[in-house]
Amino acid sequence: MHASHYRVRRGDTLFSIAWRHKLDHKRLAAWNGIKSPYTIYPGQRLRLKPPVSSSSRKRVVSKGTRTQPSAKATKKKTDLSAGASKSSKGAAKSPKSMARSRLQWQWPTKGKVVQRFSRKDPTRKGVKIAGRQGQAIYAAESGRVVYSGSGLIGYGQLIIIKHNKDYLSAYGHNRKLLVKEGDDVTKGDRIAEMGIAGGGAAVLHFEIRRQGKPVDPGALLSRMR
Repeated sequence: MHASHYRVRRGDTLFSIAWRHKLDHKRLAAWNGIKSPYTIYPGQRLRLKPPVSSSSRKRVVSKGTRTQPSAKATKKKTDLSAGASKSSKGAAKSPKSMARSRLQWQWPTKGKVVQRFSRKDPTRKGVKIAGRQGQAIYAAESGRVVYSGSGLIGYGQLIIIKHNKDYLSAYGHNRKLLVKEGDDVTKGDRIAEMGIAGGGAAVLHFEIRRQGKPVDPGALLSRMR
């Protein structure tokens, strides 16, 4: 059973906590009333599940107390629905904005994939790419660095990049980190140097997560050169 709360430790960020618990950072922030830029403090107690009150609000009103909406409320709702419909149609006709939000991933380094993603195996949330120690690691897409450090057990020196409201990518087992939290990076920028994993081999552990959940990087990345 997953813990319901977490006590913030020195070096933690909201993104690293969300990553550790496979949560969407936006939901974690909302559950704890934390707004951007998501500042947290050592010793702070964070909720890892939705507040109970949020579910209680969804209780259906008993049949005996059911009321009919007024004509004015009904008209307002109809007007809002019509406005939303027009807005949706307008959004569908803006391919340029859609193109700007579409991500075009590239492989973060060269080498052989020695471990692939598996939805059924919790130890294979990403891919491992073999190489040589000190080999360049690149940003797989443009974004902002939201974590750069070694506070997440099992990842060594780790970088997490936020690409948009849904997607994050992570680069683990680095020998040297070349970017810090808050840095903006462009796809292809050198962000780290490959290090040694627990087995003694030089590898990069690479993950992509959508709304906090690991997805198969192989399904999103272009073919390796």
